[in-house]
Amino acid sequence: MDLELTQDQLSIRDMVRDFARREIAPNAVAWDREQHFPHELFAQLGELGLLGVLIPEEFGGAGLGYVEYVLILEEIGAADGGVGLGVAAHNSLCTNHLFLFGSDELKSGYLPKLASGEWIGAWGLTEAEAGSDAGGTRTTAVRDGDEWVLNGSKNFITHASVGSASVVMARTSKEGGHHGISAFFVPFDRPGVSPGKKEDKLGMRCSDTSSLVLEDCRLPADHLLGAEGEGFIQAMKVLDGGRISIAALSLGIARGALDATIDYSRVRQQFGKPIASFQLTRAKLADMATGVEAARLLTMRAAMLKDRGETTTVESSMAKVFASETAVRVGEEAVQIHGGYGYTTDYPVERAWRDAKLCTIGEGTSEIQRLVIAREILKAR
Repeated sequence: MDLELTQDQLSIRDMVRDFARREIAPNAVAWDREQHFPHELFAQLGELGLLGVLIPEEFGGAGLGYVEYVLILEEIGAADGGVGLGVAAHNSLCTNHLFLFGSDELKSGYLPKLASGEWIGAWGLTEAEAGSDAGGTRTTAVRDGDEWVLNGSKNFITHASVGSASVVMARTSKEGGHHGISAFFVPFDRPGVSPGKKEDKLGMRCSDTSSLVLEDCRLPADHLLGAEGEGFIQAMKVLDGGRISIAALSLGIARGALDATIDYSRVRQQFGKPIASFQLTRAKLADMATGVEAARLLTMRAAMLKDRGETTTVESSMAKVFASETAVRVGEEAVQIHGGYGYTTDYPVERAWRDAKLCTIGEGTSEIQRLVIAREILKAR
């Protein structure tokens, strides 16, 4: 596996790093405290092509691959996990799902708005009784002439109250389990769509998370994505890529916490010496750095395979479970090395620790990732 980045990839990474340090990092504390979704920032991200990373230029996107996407999310995540989560959900889930399974008319009509940042996208799979068990979906879509009528609600939806549209999974037949679920593209300006409860979260607090309510929401028939009954299959394919994005986000959060801790340990004095000179501190830093590099290797491997057009179910799950759990461990050790200061909001590591935890839950919990990995490796043998 050739991990040498091209000059174009290095330029993209450096551009995003500079932007994140200049426009995101200085505002992260305030956005976290106020739970402020930075609309103004997302407009800038759209101008830079960072909201249509995987979308071809013909639809207004940047036309980049997953390797570039990983580099972008690592840099944004290192500055603010909440912003990184918003970028990931918009790109990997809503926009990518529409690109992969939407009709030419839908793609031509909506992808340019999403890729430019004019519209912010959401993705609606989770419900109160359908978390890890997506087959428990109860939201319904009933055909009525040339329209579909949707009823139900979705939980924990990124951008539900600040976005412009969502891909929504709904049951189109009474057949139980994963069968009979279809995917729809739902603009939020349609009658019958409204945000519900906004969640007050532990971390990722600048990223909007709310429920999404559908009450007799009528959609044109062509807003069905792909074939009827294929929604669950589509969702699993989308999540293969989405899990790479969460791995990249986790990598960024972990690297940001490590960088901050290295800087702190060099200047913090105890017993007349910088704490970086103490053996136990060095051992912690070594383990943190090793975890970050291992997470990067797993994530880049999945990204490279994805760019080759290969199925990455196992690789995406491995990258996500390892990188997300590494981010939590690195965040915790960062707080420990900072001592009492690490437990205050004066330093960024407490926020990194809080933000990292969501990465072990969203887009498939760590437990689900292990089930996926075990299933696939047993099948292969």
